[in-house]
Amino acid sequence: MSPQHILDLAQQRGKDGQTPYRGAVTPTEAHSLLLGNPVVKLVDVRTRAERDWVGMVDLPASQHLFVQWNLYPEGTPNPQFIEQLAAVASPADTLLFLCRSGVRSRHAAKLASEHGYGNCFDILQGFEGNKDAHGHRKTVEGWCQAGLPWIGA
Repeated sequence: MSPQHILDLAQQRGKDGQTPYRGAVTPTEAHSLLLGNPVVKLVDVRTRAERDWVGMVDLPASQHLFVQWNLYPEGTPNPQFIEQLAAVASPADTLLFLCRSGVRSRHAAKLASEHGYGNCFDILQGFEGNKDAHGHRKTVEGWCQAGLPWIGA
C-alpha cells in the first residue's frame, strides 16, 4: 500500500469518526509511513516511566519524538505539552501520536491540531493495545502484537 493510499484511508477514518484531527492509522500503517520518510514523525505521549518499564518503538531518533501527555508520578496533564512539541516538531510535519492503548494519543492529536499542526494522526490501538481476557496487554492488538519493531524494557 502506498503512503498516499494509507493517508487517504486514514483521513477517511477521520471523516467517518468525525475526529478533530486529520485521521487515524493502524500500527502497521504507521510503521509503513515512517519507513524512509523523514517528514513523518511518531510522537510517543506515554510517560518516561512507561517507556522505561514497558518498552518503546524502535525508530531512528529523528523520527521518534517523546512528549509526555501526563506527568509521572503525579498523573497530571503536562502543562507544557504544546511548547515541548514545538521544540521537536514542525507544523508541516506529519505527526503520528502513540500512547499505550489509543486514548491519550487522540487527546494529543486534537490539542496539536488546535495549535496549528495540520497533519495529526492517532495510532489506533497504541503500543500495547487493550487487555486480553487475563488482563494482559500486548496480546490482542497494538504495535507490539503486530510484530513491529520495538525495544523491550
